[in-house]
Amino acid sequence: MRHLLGVLRRSAPKLMPADRILWVGLRRVWADWKSTLLIVKPETVIAWHRKGFRLYWTWKVRRGKPGRPALPQEIRDLIRMMSRNNPMWGAPRIHGELLKLGIEITEPTVAKYMLRQRKPPSQTWRTFLENHVKSIVSVDFFTVPTIRFQVLYVFLVLAHDRRRILQFGVTAHPTAEWTVQQLRNAFPWESAPRYLLRDRDRIFGEEFVSQVKAMDSPPFVKPK
Repeated sequence: MRHLLGVLRRSAPKLMPADRILWVGLRRVWADWKSTLLIVKPETVIAWHRKGFRLYWTWKVRRGKPGRPALPQEIRDLIRMMSRNNPMWGAPRIHGELLKLGIEITEPTVAKYMLRQRKPPSQTWRTFLENHVKSIVSVDFFTVPTIRFQVLYVFLVLAHDRRRILQFGVTAHPTAEWTVQQLRNAFPWESAPRYLLRDRDRIFGEEFVSQVKAMDSPPFVKPK
């Protein structure tokens, strides 16, 4: 305790003459001022401040001016009617037409009361796979190191319906022409699938896509 008091005395701020006069005068006017001193944690002070902030704004909202006046029902019905009869019109177009009629209103208010066009729900990726699993194939490469420390590239064509390997080829120097030829060997006689999944490897670039589209029954090429 003595050590703590010593540290407090060394670190205590120096009082100016004006401060001393203030505290002496306060002591003479209010003799019991020490009874109001409390030792609290910083978290308690922060909680008091937040509570006071909430009470202040609650009082200000209740005793202050009312908010934005409500829009008349006739104007709301007019906005909905214009939105219903002109589905291609957006909020700026309807807002402009209302201004021509002498109705002073903001564009966000117009957007608030417009009719929302319901869009048909789009299917999820899982639903798409379940509906078209029989017409989807995937292509990809993987590497195989040889005993002579060379790297061979194996190209696979995999059907998704039964996880069947439709075609595979091995080469040391894969090119776009060689890859497309493997696809032709996997799908002869215009039997190409509708959807083809691939990754973003450079070998599946524009040249590969253009040659795949040039096939007799080209599949839809989509990156994974």
